[in-house]
Amino acid sequence: MKKTILLLLVAIVAVSCGTTKIERQAERTFKGDWTLTKISYPNSTGFVDVTLFQDAPSKCFTNSSWNFVSNNNKGNYMLNGAGCDDATRGFVWSVQEIDESTGLYTFSLKVVEEGENARKVDTGYRLKLVSLSENNMTWEQTVSYEGKPFLIIMDFVKSY
Repeated sequence: MKKTILLLLVAIVAVSCGTTKIERQAERTFKGDWTLTKISYPNSTGFVDVTLFQDAPSKCFTNSSWNFVSNNNKGNYMLNGAGCDDATRGFVWSVQEIDESTGLYTFSLKVVEEGENARKVDTGYRLKLVSLSENNMTWEQTVSYEGKPFLIIMDFVKSY
């Protein structure tokens, strides 16, 4: 009897911690190759030079190539641009639905080195998944600049 109750509790916890059907559908939409076509800063005035994901200047991310694998939530990206390191970087990612009524999602991305265990990496990024379709997606990231929120918008197009 105790084993049955324990097994039932473990099953309930496993189901409650898993991704929802909508999250799995969003993750499948991510699957494949994408190009980061545009990075914008809607609330800024003047020149902006931002380092994204503690990796490189935003100019290197424009037209960068991204690949998302949905069955293991891993992927990689390669930067583009003169003077940019074009080495492939790996990452793990996930999608979480934050408001079922509005369909708002967050997107988590954690850059990992080859052979590195993502659980041992303590730096990651949470972005707002503003839109996602079969051909386009948009991320928003809010960072702090001079003590004020600073918005970064990244637009992607599916590569075929």
